[in-house]
Amino acid sequence: MAEAETDARRLATEARDRVRFEEEVLELADQVYRVARRLVGTREEAEDLVQDTYARAFRSWRSYTPGTNLRAWLMRILTNLNIDRGRRQQRSPDMQPMEEGDYFLYNRLEETTGAEDEARIVERLSQDSIVSALSSVPHDFRNVIVLVDIGDFSYQEAAQILDVPIGTVMSRLHRGRRILKSELAGTAVEEDA
Repeated sequence: MAEAETDARRLATEARDRVRFEEEVLELADQVYRVARRLVGTREEAEDLVQDTYARAFRSWRSYTPGTNLRAWLMRILTNLNIDRGRRQQRSPDMQPMEEGDYFLYNRLEETTGAEDEARIVERLSQDSIVSALSSVPHDFRNVIVLVDIGDFSYQEAAQILDVPIGTVMSRLHRGRRILKSELAGTAVEEDA
């Protein structure tokens, strides 16, 4: 009889823990979607990525340690799934070093625009063009940009989520931002022409 009561208490406690976990995880859904939207090219892909993230989180909820950073845990799952997705698509970004010539459009924009022109160009850059430019950034750099610049994670948190050294996060962020600036400059120059 005592053993049956112990099992019943254990099951009740586990059920309460599961419900609490699900409530806390679902409160982060908007943040998870926002990060996913920046990692992939389309809304449908972002929705699929979020759905896969939550499916995996709910399947492995016992591996989460209560009291630790739930948001980082979820983002780690999201990032891993995105990496797996990228591998499946076998997209291999051009990883050649950036040269001064790669900044042609950015430099041209700097040379040809004054303060008034720059403000006008910034106004013309729509959310779609920014998302498009971000999706053209190679995936390793994009992950860091999304986590640090959009997700407001610290370098240390991003390093934990991506499972890379903090120096790698810093260098990828720097390089990714340069690529993104170049893409945005190209979009602005094309629209201005």
